[in-house]
Amino acid sequence: MTDYLGEIAAIITAICWSTTSTLFTIGGRKVGSGVLNRTRLVAAVLFLMIAHFIIEGQIWPIHSSPEQYLWLGLSGAVGLVMGDACLFQSFVMIGPHLAMLMMSLVPVFSTLIAWVFLHETLPIVKIIAIAVTIVGIVLVVLSKNNSREAAARRNYVLGILLGLGGAMGQAIGLILARKGLVDDLPGLSATILRVTVAAVLIWIITLFTGKAKYTVSRLKDGRAMLVILAGAFTGPFLGIWMSMIAIKYTFIGVASTLMALPPVFLIPVSLWVFREKITIITVIGTLIAVAGAAMIFMT
Repeated sequence: MTDYLGEIAAIITAICWSTTSTLFTIGGRKVGSGVLNRTRLVAAVLFLMIAHFIIEGQIWPIHSSPEQYLWLGLSGAVGLVMGDACLFQSFVMIGPHLAMLMMSLVPVFSTLIAWVFLHETLPIVKIIAIAVTIVGIVLVVLSKNNSREAAARRNYVLGILLGLGGAMGQAIGLILARKGLVDDLPGLSATILRVTVAAVLIWIITLFTGKAKYTVSRLKDGRAMLVILAGAFTGPFLGIWMSMIAIKYTFIGVASTLMALPPVFLIPVSLWVFREKITIITVIGTLIAVAGAAMIFMT
């Protein structure tokens, strides 16, 4: 089993993100995506500190190097603050299935970033795989857009664009995090560094923009808080922890592909929980997109 630790962790991550996207869609529609993002990061830091104390014997990875702080902190800022801000608003506007389908573009963006900035090769097979992924996503996006009233299409397009922003943030965040996973730093320690930096940064922004009082006032909704806390446990805590283990113990492409499975898991959730119309085109397009993402890293 240890030979496949990274792959197992990546699949667990996909399950966690499917769960947390459902919970955060519900919570975000109750209190707003901004309040959701600020609250879930604080809750995640508390969960992580408890887990780190139990497993590592200390609440904070005190022996982390400046290099690890730098890269994991940058990863948290890009992936968890900016990227997730886009993703959570996308949840609210277009629902978890379509928002997470946009995340199938994470391996696409990772490949393109590596090609442009790291001068890695881009063979024809990967170009075809990227095209397949995009075709699958376009099929779903167009099929769902056609079923909407004209007045709702503007918000729909904005939700799609925000989902793309979330995918780009996730791709860059994973690449930065991989650079910080050096010197046998445990995945849990990497996660606590990444999430804590993101939490501190987002609350500095919150204070400077005068939204702290508003955020606290919105937390009086007890039911919404329970949903957010549950989502913080499955996502920023367990999900990100598992994602750090995944990219540490397997190739980042393999990890990214397996972590792109939530759109498949979320098809029945969208049908039964959010009462969305799921057509055969939606299912086929989702499967094509995920298959294309997987093909990227099979060469």
